[in-house]
Amino acid sequence: MKLIIDTDPGIDDALAIAYAALHPDIELLGLTTVFGNVTTAQATRNALYLSELMGLSIPVAAGAVKPMKLPPFAPKTRVHGPEGLGDLPAPSPFAKAHDMTAAQFLCDMAALYPGELVVCPIGPITNIADALKMDPAFAQNVDKIVFMGGALDVRGNVTPYAEANAFHDPHALDAVLSSGANVTMVGLDVTLQVLLNDQDFTDLANKKNGIGVFLKDLGRFYLDFYQSIGLNGCGLHDPMAVIAALYPALFKMETLSIEVKLEGEESGQTCRSQSKERPTCRVSLDCDAHALRSEFFKVFDN
Repeated sequence: MKLIIDTDPGIDDALAIAYAALHPDIELLGLTTVFGNVTTAQATRNALYLSELMGLSIPVAAGAVKPMKLPPFAPKTRVHGPEGLGDLPAPSPFAKAHDMTAAQFLCDMAALYPGELVVCPIGPITNIADALKMDPAFAQNVDKIVFMGGALDVRGNVTPYAEANAFHDPHALDAVLSSGANVTMVGLDVTLQVLLNDQDFTDLANKKNGIGVFLKDLGRFYLDFYQSIGLNGCGLHDPMAVIAALYPALFKMETLSIEVKLEGEESGQTCRSQSKERPTCRVSLDCDAHALRSEFFKVFDN
C-alpha cells in the first residue's frame, strides 16, 4: 500500500508513523504536516525527527498553519507536551522540509500514482481540503482517504459534541466529506475501544525493534494525561486509522452521508446528513479490538 500520512505529531501520531514505517506491506511515500497537537513548525520538525529516528528517507512537506475559516488554535500542551513529544525536549533533525507545500505534494503524488495512493490524515484535515481545492482531479486520483477524526454516536473529546481534529477545522472536514472522494472515517466510536496501558508500553520497549524504547518514553506522558481524565489507558487513535486503511475487515463499517456542524457550541460535530445529494463515506462504528491490538503490536517484532 502506497501511503502518505498527514500528521501533527503528537504522541499517538508517533505511534502511527512507527507502525507504518515497520509494516512490510506499507510503502510510506512521505509525511505532510499540519497544526493541531502542536504548531505546524513543530509538527514539521517532529516529523523530520521521527523519520530519521525510524530510519526513513522520505519527504516531509509542511502544510496549513491555521484552519480554513476559523481563527488559529493554540496547542494544548497538557495532552502531548510542550514540544509534542511528551517530556522530551525539542529535537534537532538534520534534514529539511520539502520545498513543496503539503497540498502540492499530495496533488503531485496522487497524480503520479493514480488509483494507488492512500492518504491518512491523523490531524485536522486542512491539507486534504487544500489539495482538493488545488486540483479537482485529486479526489479521483487518490485510492482512498482514511482519516482519524469525528465522533458519530459517542461523546466528543474537546466538547460534548466534537472530536479534536474535527473541532479544529470543521470547514475542511465538511469539504472533504462532500468532495466525492473515497473517504473512510475512523473516529472516537472505535479508537477508544483499544487502550494502551503502562504494561503495553513496557512490552513495546521489550520488542525486537528498538523504536519501542522511545515510544515508551512518550507513552509515560500520554498515560498521565489520560489518567487525569479518568481513563486507565490511552486510546490507539491515530494508529487505528492506518490499520483501517490496510485491514478494513477489522472494523464494522456503515456507508453513510456525514456532515459537520460549522458554528455554535456544536461546531465540529459529525452527524448523519439528511441530504440526498451529499456523497457517502464509510464510517467505522465498531471494531475487533482484540485483533486490532494484536495487529498493532506484531509489527514491532520485525
